[in-house]
Amino acid sequence: MPTDRILDVRELWAGYGATPILQGVSMSVSRGEIVGVIGRNGVGKSTLMRCLIGLLETWRGTITFLEQDVTQLQADARARAGFGYIPQGRDVFPQMSVEENLQVGELIGGPEGKKLPELVYEYFPRLKERRRQVAGTMSGGEQQQLAIGRALIGNPSLMILDEPSEGIQPSIVQHICDALKSFRAELGTTIIFVEQNLDTILEIAERCYIMEKGKITRSLAGEDVNADNVRAQLLL
Repeated sequence: MPTDRILDVRELWAGYGATPILQGVSMSVSRGEIVGVIGRNGVGKSTLMRCLIGLLETWRGTITFLEQDVTQLQADARARAGFGYIPQGRDVFPQMSVEENLQVGELIGGPEGKKLPELVYEYFPRLKERRRQVAGTMSGGEQQQLAIGRALIGNPSLMILDEPSEGIQPSIVQHICDALKSFRAELGTTIIFVEQNLDTILEIAERCYIMEKGKITRSLAGEDVNADNVRAQLLL
């Protein structure tokens, strides 16, 4: 039966070596939502993102994307299916130019689907100005815009961001927040993000899942996504 859910995660277990980090995570995200995953450091938020994109093997549980079970798919197959991923620390190709990094983004999504190179430059005009600049010489905020642009260029249905504001000056963080909201409004992109920055969470999150000790323990939505409630979860 058709559903508006784009992502459905059920009883997800994963970890490193013999150590479990995710311990029965369940969550769901509807099409077009912007959802934050928050909690103090070390509770498994980044591990969950890596598991969703396919960079970490799932031990148990299921990940359903667009009504298809993708639990066993590799990361490249998930990218072709419509996942976009911006890891913590940005991870651009430092010896390549801005333009070359974006060309890699066109390849990551495979040959299927519409590519959005000019739209990336529209959202991030600084990248167009510096399209021939070597990425490793750019500021952290510029590299983050490039990493987001590289993911966006494949027109993903679901964009996953890990700490998008980390180490970035406030003016560029605001520009990134505005761009993410535009992606959702204009392209219908669904967004899941991990974040520790209170202002960023309050700026873009419509709902938040709270993680504690490898589990989703509760959620915040609507008016509950406020400074007091969010701050309490970050400082647990």
